[in-house]
Amino acid sequence: MARRSGALGWLGPAVVVGGLIPVIVMALDAGSGALGANPVQRVQLQTGVLTLALLLLSLACTPLRLVFGWTWPARIRKALGLLAFVYAALHFLVYLFDKGILNSDFGLQTILTDIVKRPFITAGFAALLLLVPLALTSFKGSVKRLGFARWTALHRLVYVAAALGVLHYWWGVKKDHTQPLIYAGVLLLLFAARWLWKKRKVTPRAKKRPVGGL
Repeated sequence: MARRSGALGWLGPAVVVGGLIPVIVMALDAGSGALGANPVQRVQLQTGVLTLALLLLSLACTPLRLVFGWTWPARIRKALGLLAFVYAALHFLVYLFDKGILNSDFGLQTILTDIVKRPFITAGFAALLLLVPLALTSFKGSVKRLGFARWTALHRLVYVAAALGVLHYWWGVKKDHTQPLIYAGVLLLLFAARWLWKKRKVTPRAKKRPVGGL
C-alpha cells in the first residue's frame, strides 16, 4: 500500500502545473493580441469559469473517493481548491483593473458602491471572501490548531462559496444561460451525493435503536 501511495506522489504537483497553464496561455494571447476586441472582458470571463470549474472538481473528489473507493482524488483535492482560489483572486484583480485601479482618481468607494448596488458583484465578492479562510487553513497544522470539528465546519463553507459562484455566473450572463445551468446542475448533483452518503451512514444506526428508546 505504501508503495502504491508513493507512486502517486507526482499527482498533486502535476495538477498544479496543469492548472496554471491557462495563465500562461492568457499571458501569451495578451502579448500577441489574440484576446479579441475586449481582452479584459475575455480574461475576466476565463478566470471566472476556471474558478468555478476547479471549485466543483475539488468538491467532486470526496464523492469519487466514497463511491468508487479511489484514493487519488484525496491527493488532488487541496491542489484543486487552491487553484480555484488563485483564479478567483485573478478574477477579482481583473475586475479591479477594469474599474481603473491604476488611475490616479481610483477610490475604494467606487468598488464598495459597485459591490453593494450590483447583486452579481455582491455574490461573486462574497464567494471570494469565503474562499480566503479556506485557502489560509488548507495547509498542514491548521486542523490541529482549529480542532477537527471546527476545521471541518469551516471547510463546509466551500459549498456556499460554490453556490454563490454559480449565482454570480448566472446573474453575470445576459443571454445564453446554458453554461451557468450546467455548473448549477453539477453542483446540485454534488449536494445530492453528499446528502445521500450522509443518509446512508445514519440509517443503519437508526435501525439499531430500540423501539421507544430515547
